Amino acid sequence: MAVTYAGNEAHFGGIVGVEDAEALLAWLYEHPQATLDLADCTHIHAADLQVLMAAALTVAEWPHDAALAVWLKSALSRG
Repeated sequence: MAVTYAGNEAHFGGIVGVEDAEALLAWLYEHPQATLDLADCTHIHAADLQVLMAAALTVAEWPHDAALAVWLKSALSRG
């Protein structure tokens, strides 16, 4: 899996595929105040993005990839 969980933080690394969405959703139900570390993420499937958009979580680290960071900031903004 490209998503690992430690305490109250989910770390996204590499390519986060559709197979990660169900586990992510289940984990978020148990950790509604979770934070996200997207620093090492290089791609995120739309299913995972939809989960994150619905959860409206705090992002602790944005992707190092500038284009992905801009795209995700726009998609995950709360305004």
